[in-house]
Amino acid sequence: MKEDITNILKRNSLSLTASREKILQLFLSNDGALSHGDIEKKAGERFDRVTVYRTLQTFTEKGIIHTIPTADNAVRYALCKDNCSEGHHHDHHVHFICQQCKQTFCLDDVVTPDIKLPRGYALSHIEVVAEGVCRQCKK
Repeated sequence: MKEDITNILKRNSLSLTASREKILQLFLSNDGALSHGDIEKKAGERFDRVTVYRTLQTFTEKGIIHTIPTADNAVRYALCKDNCSEGHHHDHHVHFICQQCKQTFCLDDVVTPDIKLPRGYALSHIEVVAEGVCRQCKK
């Protein structure tokens, strides 16, 4: 995993810092999306709130992670898997929020549908968030 972290940071012209390494490790080892609070808890007391925030902003800008809106206007973050790059996110998949465990998952195999807008409108971004019960909770 250390090699993956180093490669991701190098590919995005980012230096290897303790906070970037730890936060990227959290994303690589987690199946679901993470909130700012989740990351603070899992990273321990080693990093303050501002360091976590700046790291998340940098990762989002570089196309390493993407944001997922939630019904309560919070934001969750998930690792990009669709060859995103700086300033160009290509996360054309559905996000699923489990109503029981509250985890958010990227459903990479469920593609966002094409939207036909009326004449005069230009689409720049679309997000589809589905809610229900995840396969773990359904058992």
